[in-house]
Amino acid sequence: MHYHCTRDSQQTVSAAQAIAQGISENGGLFVPESFPQYTHADLEVMAGCTYQERAVKILGDFLTDFSKEEIEDCVAQAYAPEKFSGGNPAPLSLVQNGAVHMYLLELWHGPTCAFKDMALQLLPHLLTRSVSKTGSGKTSVILVATSGDTGKAALEGFKDVAGTRILTFYPENGVSPMQKRQMCTQEGGNVGVCAIEGNFDDAQTGVKRIFTDPAMRDRLASHNMAFSSANSINWGRLLPQIVYYFSAYCDLIRTGEIDYAGEQVNVVVPTGNFGNILAAYYARKMGLPVKRLICASNSNNVLTDFLRTGVYDRNRPFYTTMSPSMDILVSSNLERLLYDMTGCDDAKVSGWMRELSETGRYQVDGDLLEKLRALFYAGYCGEEDTLRTIRELYRTENYLCDPHTAVAVDVYRQYVEETGDSATPSIVASTASPYKFADSVLRAVSDGPAAGESEFDKVAELSALTGTQIPAPIAALQDKAVRFEDSCAPQEMDRAVLRLLGIG
Repeated sequence: MHYHCTRDSQQTVSAAQAIAQGISENGGLFVPESFPQYTHADLEVMAGCTYQERAVKILGDFLTDFSKEEIEDCVAQAYAPEKFSGGNPAPLSLVQNGAVHMYLLELWHGPTCAFKDMALQLLPHLLTRSVSKTGSGKTSVILVATSGDTGKAALEGFKDVAGTRILTFYPENGVSPMQKRQMCTQEGGNVGVCAIEGNFDDAQTGVKRIFTDPAMRDRLASHNMAFSSANSINWGRLLPQIVYYFSAYCDLIRTGEIDYAGEQVNVVVPTGNFGNILAAYYARKMGLPVKRLICASNSNNVLTDFLRTGVYDRNRPFYTTMSPSMDILVSSNLERLLYDMTGCDDAKVSGWMRELSETGRYQVDGDLLEKLRALFYAGYCGEEDTLRTIRELYRTENYLCDPHTAVAVDVYRQYVEETGDSATPSIVASTASPYKFADSVLRAVSDGPAAGESEFDKVAELSALTGTQIPAPIAALQDKAVRFEDSCAPQEMDRAVLRLLGIG
């Protein structure tokens, strides 16, 4: 299996090189040359497997320059029972919201209480092996832009991993207090964290600029270092996310919740950088029986507008919301979708990405828009509706969810009301523990303002009010010392990188 660049199809690399490098030097993303196909009989077989066994199967079909034993070892270390509470990394919960019932795919039982753990507990093992296979011998400098959850999950995954350094940039006023606390107290001798005076798009643009700067690459090379990425622009980050959609479907077969392998489901994803829903799209391309992909946005609804009109326009107000991991106006992984749905037309994709960089806007052709509309439903949910959804789920179902999951649930409700499609079983990606957003969740489920002032007071109050247990990784943060308090302007990120690496 080889991988091509979305902006130059002639550029071909191995799986190991795609993972080690993270992003093409021209800014394009790596995609597989083909996708393995799974039949309904294959799904029946996988239904009898564990999550880890399903992961080994799917990863092995993409990472053909890895041995089965290597992949088994990576998977065993990533999804060890002590890392994911309850033993199953991605359990399903059946809940209702009024007349709408859905299966919430809980992806937040890992070390940092967010769905990013599902990939970022695995990526360090894949990356270190990839670097070894490519023979560079260089220290991998993992550069991360985060809107909240990726940063902590990447820091935790790469903490003290030999041959790596990891640097994370986050928007100073664009993450929840708990997300900030998680990052700034991060342990490990190879980690660095810096806030930026801007939003996530500023951080992501800065990271991409640094990645493609020849002078920065040369500077690192002179110290035997090379950049790589833990954002979902890295194929090694995106690939593990395909697994949990297959696993959820197989669990529905195993428990009898769907009648037969081949019965269609909908998949609903709260979406920011488009990686999580792209993984569901790829799963469908591989044979998972998905009817509609439902793309849920918050008030930063650039994807909703694009999937409805074919116009991508980031020239709009930016909103800081209670679902910060979706506060994004430039969705990087959309580039991979465009490449696939245009039949791998790198010239078209390059043109659109150039327009986006130069003008902040591009428009796809009518044929592509028709394809997008046929497969995707797109909607968005504002702040008041997010609070209302959290409140309704708790009061009617005794189910506590975070704001990102609430956005997905509300947009799914909109989909059912608009289409009448309430019969198709639907899997909703639940992406974070409610305790990472205790202030917002507490406002939703209580009858008055929080009694405590600190974030940990609110966490304790939420637990006492709802009778739910505080996740151990959240509880442990209270006594950890803050290690990182640096901040910089977006245009100073390159200097911050050198400073954090000690080569500035």
